Amino acid sequence: FEIKPSQLLPPQSLNHWGITESALLNVTVQVCRALAKAEGTDFTFPTQPFTAEGVAVACRAPQSSKTFSQAIQNIKFRNARVDIRYPFNASFHFDEEKFVQGRKIITEGIMAVKASNKQENYELARQELGEILHPLQDFYSHSNWVELGNTLPNSNLIRPFSSIGNIADKSRATCRSCDGNDCSNNILEDIISEQILTSGYFGVLTSTKPKGKCSHGEWFDRTSKISPTGGINKDSPSSSHGHLHTQAANLAIAATSQLLEDIRGAAGDRPFLQMMGISRGSSKALCFVIDTTKSMSDELDAVKTLTSTIIDTNVGTKNEPSVYILVTFNDPAFGPLIRTTDAAVFKNVITSLTASGGGDNEEMILSGLQLALTGAPFNSEIFLFTDSPAKDTQLKSTIIALIERTQTVVNFLITGSTVTKSWRRSELQQSSRITAAEVQLYRDLAQASGGQVIEVTQGELPTARGIITKLASSYMVTILQAVRSPGKADSFSFIIDQTVTNPTIYITGSSFTFTVIRPTGESQSTEAAGSVIKGSVSAGNFKILQLNKQVGLWEIKMVSTNPYTVKVIGQSAIDFLFDFVEMSQGPFGGFYSLETRPRAGTNGSLLISVTGSDSATVTDVTLVESLGSEEIKSVVVPQGNGNFLAQVNRMPSAEFVVRVMGRDDTAASSTSIIFQRQSSTNFRASNLTITADSDGLLVPGEPFSVPFFVMTNGRGGNFTIRATNDRQFDSASPTSLFLESGSIANGTVTLSAPLNTPSGTDLTLTIEAEAPEGADTNYVVLYFSVLKMVTDFVHPVCEALHVQSTCSKNCSSSSWDLSARVTDGADGVGVEHLSLRQGNGTLNTSLEAGNENITLVSYTASCCSPDMELLVVDRVGNVGSCSFSTGKGSSAALSGSTLSPFLYLSIVALGLYLQTELGDE
Repeated sequence: FEIKPSQLLPPQSLNHWGITESALLNVTVQVCRALAKAEGTDFTFPTQPFTAEGVAVACRAPQSSKTFSQAIQNIKFRNARVDIRYPFNASFHFDEEKFVQGRKIITEGIMAVKASNKQENYELARQELGEILHPLQDFYSHSNWVELGNTLPNSNLIRPFSSIGNIADKSRATCRSCDGNDCSNNILEDIISEQILTSGYFGVLTSTKPKGKCSHGEWFDRTSKISPTGGINKDSPSSSHGHLHTQAANLAIAATSQLLEDIRGAAGDRPFLQMMGISRGSSKALCFVIDTTKSMSDELDAVKTLTSTIIDTNVGTKNEPSVYILVTFNDPAFGPLIRTTDAAVFKNVITSLTASGGGDNEEMILSGLQLALTGAPFNSEIFLFTDSPAKDTQLKSTIIALIERTQTVVNFLITGSTVTKSWRRSELQQSSRITAAEVQLYRDLAQASGGQVIEVTQGELPTARGIITKLASSYMVTILQAVRSPGKADSFSFIIDQTVTNPTIYITGSSFTFTVIRPTGESQSTEAAGSVIKGSVSAGNFKILQLNKQVGLWEIKMVSTNPYTVKVIGQSAIDFLFDFVEMSQGPFGGFYSLETRPRAGTNGSLLISVTGSDSATVTDVTLVESLGSEEIKSVVVPQGNGNFLAQVNRMPSAEFVVRVMGRDDTAASSTSIIFQRQSSTNFRASNLTITADSDGLLVPGEPFSVPFFVMTNGRGGNFTIRATNDRQFDSASPTSLFLESGSIANGTVTLSAPLNTPSGTDLTLTIEAEAPEGADTNYVVLYFSVLKMVTDFVHPVCEALHVQSTCSKNCSSSSWDLSARVTDGADGVGVEHLSLRQGNGTLNTSLEAGNENITLVSYTASCCSPDMELLVVDRVGNVGSCSFSTGKGSSAALSGSTLSPFLYLSIVALGLYLQTELGDE
């Protein structure tokens, strides 16, 4: 199921991307359906074939379509990355009969995903999930599981220490040479009749394999040219066993669904949806980074009032954040990061903040911001409150790297600067805590992220409420953003389309004049309400202009000799996601997402995904210089299913943003919708290349090595190396490397997690390389999971103790009762939670006296609800399912499994649907 450049998504082909997306969409639909049933609400299935937009709407979370699409895209990219990172590692592809080793990768990965979900580290969970789905899916294409006549997935691939099957001995022959081009019957008859499991050998650099063993096959597999020749893979219809491609792909989808159901069972339905980027209310996080030093005493009260008001205003509305995040900083302490989905809990944390300490004038501002950037979801909006300069300025390049990698917007609300002091005569006698030169650091970081630096007095802080509420609300899109530093007279054009509501212009700067021109030609140069400007708000150096909406091409003219920024935003469902990608030079082809800056001065590619509309298309993608007017246009190649490949012949050396133009010919509009969107984040290209080995899990107390490599196409010399992690774990790494132009140097970062680090803790490691005299920089951002060794791999089991039924023909007037014992076994870690997967009765649980490893269950239900299914999860995520039922006076029946019967029906139904819809694909 290797990714081909022209075949990224179904129904064009059944590759890893299509298999993964189909399973993710199908299981998400099942989760939302179950939640609707539990809440007593109707559920309408989305139109087939499922799309992220359609599923988000069916889940009653249309505002999550972008974050849902992004979650799917991240999982798919991580899946594809396996072919790039491990093209010749047989264990990651179930080649060379490495069944036990491949299963170990999957089961360890499942434990890591469950642990990450438990700690609400959903970004890391998605990465881990994508990586283990690749070998799981390859099993059905690279082994002879299908040829053995199996019609259901091999459930033991996700169960440690269980039997995968009767694996062929190393010395046993498994294949004969193909007869011409026909390889359909090259597996030996005794292998089939005895149900022996085998897989093909594969080699691009070597042609050796054991005598009599099958090969993977295809032109790039040198082992397929020696006896026995040919291959058995089913990666595509044209593969050696391509006649079984569809069956193998259907099983891969079913197996992927099965694994997702296991993860869902361990996490619970709501957390599973959060992992998939779906939430009720706003899809965005509300993230505050707050200075709690003594100098903030007066401002802190205003900040607490401001944040509490924002929380109260949005609770229960469509703008209620999906998660609340708080990081405080002082000196020398900062953190910890507090994350919750409970508004009341978050408000209590905010209101309990006190100001103290600090000592000198400088604080640990960037350390707190680093923690927020690594802990918040990608594409978040962060609001940082301070009145002080930063002590830890050495983290500036690390912060910019994290901003680029997460595409997060950082807004600074600063009190106590020389600018704000000059605005209030009564405060002139006070000494300013932060100078204009020190504020410049915040301007640089805000500019990199597309955020604002708002310098206000304490009395003006309440004005920030509307700013934060607007920026953190759902469907907020950036239409235009420009920076001029130094300032100069300039004009900026932008399109407001039919889908945009509440169009607004943000201007930061001092001593400027503006003129806003609407599509009809009317202009306005004042803040007063008029035909062009609906209303305005000013606070310090910040001005908000609310526009009277009119569809068409607008223009704003700015005149100033001081630096300024202009940002045009609005609310619209239509937006875009993108990744810088490169074409794999390996045998499998396909794209992979860059984990670092793209190369400057060479051609480059971006994979664009339109969100919020299944009918929108991209017509133009342009890289626009952030501080100037240079534009580099791309060639846009449609890839199907809302994806577009934008290819440029040169990546700019200057900082740039990504601007997307497109059209939507939706039936809901009588005319085509022409839209303009822009990335908030500013990006850079580099002549440096840095790569690192980001594989493996950190075990507390054990040293963990991360090898990295640096290459330069610029001039050589001593390159500065910086390695930082957001958990402050002990680490060691070189501080410099010597490189000649075109050469490669390598180093190693060694990390160690403390023994008491909880499983599922995420670690973000940023490795940076800086050329001599700071002429160029590049970075790689890596994400790791801490996982304590697990010895309990057995799911909890149930035992019915007593069943009493008074069921009669009139079910509504009778009921049945059940009592049961749930245990995790003598060596188990204990039951963590129980929940009803099926049944409308009343469930009560308690621990057995003197034994915390046994949970007692009592259940009462109407006889009109004769069936119940209990989902039981232990503390390391092993999932058990117990089914009970009663008839007219009959005893309850009990079954325990790790996969509920309805899922098998879902899998079979999905397979039938794919066979019907995709046919000969």
